[in-house]
Amino acid sequence: MSTFPITKRGAEKLKEELQRLKTVDRPWVINAIAEARAQGDLSENAEYDAAKDRQGFIEGRIAEIESKLSTAQIIDPTTVDAGGRVVFGATVDLEDVSDGAALTYQIVGEDEADLKLGLVNIGSPIARAMIGKEEGDTAEVQTPGGTRRFEIVAVRYA
Repeated sequence: MSTFPITKRGAEKLKEELQRLKTVDRPWVINAIAEARAQGDLSENAEYDAAKDRQGFIEGRIAEIESKLSTAQIIDPTTVDAGGRVVFGATVDLEDVSDGAALTYQIVGEDEADLKLGLVNIGSPIARAMIGKEEGDTAEVQTPGGTRRFEIVAVRYA
């Protein structure tokens, strides 16, 4: 079974979600099913159907998170020493060569990615273009609008 990388912060968020699903959401949906059953005829009971659907979602998500955590390779970016190279977990300051716009991204796992927060998936085109590069290098990224070039201004492991 292959492992997938995740930052320490991302693993903690998954653990928190798993805890919430098991201690809050699961008991709530079990109670909702019991209340719907008490209403009688289940064949035309929309509340029962909705609660069963929600239960299926919760149980599926619990299984998914447990599977991910069991195969996760947890990486703490603060302990990474890649000698200034861009690696998983690194925070990279970029400058768009065409317009001089400054951007900052951290390379994270699939479950953690949120472009609005500057967290890019390791499999994204921009992350793949930056991996292995160093400060002063240029990363070329293929976008739907054409090739964009970014200069790597700084690489941090925070």
